[in-house]
Amino acid sequence: MANFNLNKVIMGGRLTADPELKQTPSGVSVSTFSIAVNRRYSSKDSSQQTQADFFNVTAWRATAEFVSKYFRKGSSICVIGSLQNRTWTDQQGVKHYATDIIADEVNFVDSRSDSQSAQASYTPDAYTSPSFSSDNASAPKFEELQTDDDLPF
Repeated sequence: MANFNLNKVIMGGRLTADPELKQTPSGVSVSTFSIAVNRRYSSKDSSQQTQADFFNVTAWRATAEFVSKYFRKGSSICVIGSLQNRTWTDQQGVKHYATDIIADEVNFVDSRSDSQSAQASYTPDAYTSPSFSSDNASAPKFEELQTDDDLPF
């Protein structure tokens, strides 16, 4: 693997505040938000402890608009994207570093009813969970094979 480069992150957590949607001067949508992800660890006395880590996320274009429209503070979210490092120097000459997640994809985690009970204003019109039924007439019918002799491999 001489030239192997991989930058992929999958995070699941809860939004710490409502996403902030802005437009670049050229009209491109960008949304920034932060998610809290719980991490478990064993303390010195061997008891299980939980601590939250906070990650900054940036979403662009349609993903930014989707996040801003459907997610609110406290919403569970799954973010798939990549890590990006930033550096800048402030007015006092101090150099700062930050690592952000650049979201390529975001997904709902809560069921629709859980989200609505937690937040009455959260009403996704583009998301509906599929319904499956064992007596569904459109479900594919499978034929039982009597022996393995009929298999082509």
